[in-house]
Amino acid sequence: MIKKVFLIFVLTLFSIQFKSLQAQSNTTDSKTIQISPKLVVGMVIDQMRYDYLTRFYDRFGEGGFKRMIREGFNCKNNHFNYIPTYTGPGHASVYTGTTPQNHGIISNYWYDKFSKKRVYCASDPSVKAVGTDSEMERMSPHRMKTTTVADQNRLHTQLKGKTIGIAIKDRGAILPAGHSADGAYWFRGKDEGKWITSTYYRNDLPGWVKQFNDSDKAASYLKVWNTLYDIKSYKESGPDKNNFERGFKGKATATFPYDLAALKDQNEGYDIIKGSAYGNSLTADFAIEAIDGEALGQDDITDFLTVSFSSTDYVGHNFGVNSKEIEDTYLRLDKDLERFFKALDAKVGKGNYTVFLTADHGAVHVPSYLQTVKIPSGYFAMDTLIKEVKTFVKEKFKVDGLIEQIDNDQVFFAYDILSKNNVNAQELEKTIAHFILQYDKIDKVFTRQQLLNGTFTDGVAALIQKGFNQKRSGDVIFVLNPATITYSPTGSTHGSGLNYDTHAPLLFFGKGIKQGSTTQRTTITDIAPTISALLGITFPNGATGDVLHFVLK
Repeated sequence: MIKKVFLIFVLTLFSIQFKSLQAQSNTTDSKTIQISPKLVVGMVIDQMRYDYLTRFYDRFGEGGFKRMIREGFNCKNNHFNYIPTYTGPGHASVYTGTTPQNHGIISNYWYDKFSKKRVYCASDPSVKAVGTDSEMERMSPHRMKTTTVADQNRLHTQLKGKTIGIAIKDRGAILPAGHSADGAYWFRGKDEGKWITSTYYRNDLPGWVKQFNDSDKAASYLKVWNTLYDIKSYKESGPDKNNFERGFKGKATATFPYDLAALKDQNEGYDIIKGSAYGNSLTADFAIEAIDGEALGQDDITDFLTVSFSSTDYVGHNFGVNSKEIEDTYLRLDKDLERFFKALDAKVGKGNYTVFLTADHGAVHVPSYLQTVKIPSGYFAMDTLIKEVKTFVKEKFKVDGLIEQIDNDQVFFAYDILSKNNVNAQELEKTIAHFILQYDKIDKVFTRQQLLNGTFTDGVAALIQKGFNQKRSGDVIFVLNPATITYSPTGSTHGSGLNYDTHAPLLFFGKGIKQGSTTQRTTITDIAPTISALLGITFPNGATGDVLHFVLK
């Protein structure tokens, strides 16, 4: 009897303890169901290859890239999962969590088969520029078809969480901030040197932007650009003087130093700042000012600040990925990141914000340089292909005008002319595809029917399919040989599905982020779902990426 009473007592005690632990667990779970940083900062480094982290790592300071790696999480095998790898699609894909197949930004510019003209990814004739009289700055995100993670945060917080987008390039500011942003600001160079916006967001520049423009901060960067350190110590790049760089107009050689003030009149005025390392410094200045100007991260409702550093792309296009100019640009960017993070620490509070950093695409080594070291590469004469394809089709089908446009490595059909002449579209696709595939320096060709009816899971075909938008893309898509570009023999470019264009950094750090790294493959479209999961908000409405659970605490 005593044993039975004792056993009941023990079981009762165990049950009470178990329920207590369960209650504690449930309480803990309820407290950690979401992490709510005061501010999320999304950073895109335009044209940043992953290997820039490793190439220049020993020269970086402790407070920029190294701080993110040391305190945060480094996804070492992160890639774009679509073609084409350009700035507009890149920024849209990072923040929407999907590819051009769904968000619709199929390039920076593309041929619009409905209006019969080429359109720009951020252009919007229905709005006007604010802060400039230029007709060239009428911009909005209206061509992007899906929401961004910043949009979802706005909806989740009943529009109380602010979103501000900043970049020298308009598309780098507008697309990340999304459709519901409080503001997006980009840099108008030429003879103005001002940060501007459009009536999509507001009818007048806010006071803090006017004050920044009036400070002549931009003019202060019209100075000599020389290497940050002794140029002899720049061991991670090629010779300063070589045949693979374009340089600035008005200077005989593409070599340091560059007197930007003296060169500006021959290089579109203030636009020369964009093409130097100082463009990133100016962006950092403006982003830091925005924290105060917009009171970002000053309450318990999560705000978003999207910042794109565009000058890395301008420098890469001009000088190439192996240049002294690129090395110096990243060493200086590292210092800009350090002071930006210090500003976040001071203004928002260390531990109160979350940051991710990635790129919108990578870049290829200058093919003319690769040829000197016997690596297969080259240049493609697109104008010749366009002329010869049109001539071939006209002779083959005895009809003129069947091809409406060839743009972005895509052939667009004139369907009204096909219909009038009883030309079968699928037959035309196959005929053109076969002809183009025989062309020198063409690697692969895909037809609309293949992309609509097939399911590709890997290789270039899968990347093409994820970049193919049924309504906006063309009817035949072709792919050039590796390291073969349609470009000048100087400077680097991008756009392919090869690793030099797809392998991009992905760093997370701050509130809710683990410390560590992985070589597991991740994709650009995983970023927005991961941040959404961190915040406990709905994913962007077209998101196709996965949550990187191993990144989150």
